[in-house]
Amino acid sequence: MSSGKLNVVLVHGAWADGSSWSKVIHGLREQGVNAVAAPLPLTSLNDDVAALDRTLERIDGPIVLAGHAYAGAVIGSTRAANVAALVYVAALAPDEGETVADVFYRGAAHPQAPSLAPDAHGLIWLPEDAFASAFAHHAAPQELALLAAVQRPIAAACIGKKVERPLWRDRPSWFLVAEQDRMISPDTQHFMVRRMNAEVRSCEVDHSPIITAPDAVTSLIVEASRAVSAR
Repeated sequence: MSSGKLNVVLVHGAWADGSSWSKVIHGLREQGVNAVAAPLPLTSLNDDVAALDRTLERIDGPIVLAGHAYAGAVIGSTRAANVAALVYVAALAPDEGETVADVFYRGAAHPQAPSLAPDAHGLIWLPEDAFASAFAHHAAPQELALLAAVQRPIAAACIGKKVERPLWRDRPSWFLVAEQDRMISPDTQHFMVRRMNAEVRSCEVDHSPIITAPDAVTSLIVEASRAVSAR
C-alpha cells in the first residue's frame, strides 16, 4: 500500500474488531486521509503487536497510529520506524515495567463497571448488559445489539505482560480523554496524559467515542496528522 499522503492506522481494543472504527474511517476519508484498521487476534500482547506490525509493513510513508482502549498498549509497543505520531482514544498507556492490568485497575472502578474474569480457556468476555451500562452507554440500541453479538473476547495473556519502553516516550502523542468513561476511569486517563506529556482533548463522551462520538475522534486524528505533515 503506497501513497503520497500521510496514512492513519486504527487499532481496535478488547471485545471489538476493526469495524468498530467504521464511522471514523468514513470521516477521515471524507477529509482526504487514508485510513485502514489493523486486525488484532487478542490472543496475547506479543501476538497483537506482531499483527499490527504486519499491517504497518504494508504501508509506505509516515503513519499516525491510533488506538482505542486496550489498543493503547499495542500501539505503544510497536517499534515500527514509520510511525510518526500516536493518538490514544480513551486508551491505556502502560509505562515501562507496567502491565495493561496495572493501569486498567488503577484507582476506584465506576459503580457500573462490569466484573471481569477469564473463563476456562483464559478468555475474558464482556457481559452482554455491560455494553449498554459501561462500554458504550451513549450508543443507539441497534448499535449495542450489534456490539454484543459480534464481540471478540480478549485473552488474559494480553493484560498481564509487562511492557518495554513505550513508543509514546519517543513520538509525539495526542489523547482523547473520555470524561464519562465507565470502563477506564477518567482520573486514570488524566494521570496517563500527564506522564505522557500528550496533547489532550477532554470530551463528555463514553468509553467508545469511536462509535458514539466519531467526529471528535476524527478531528483529533486529523489534528495529529496535520501536525506531523507540517514538521
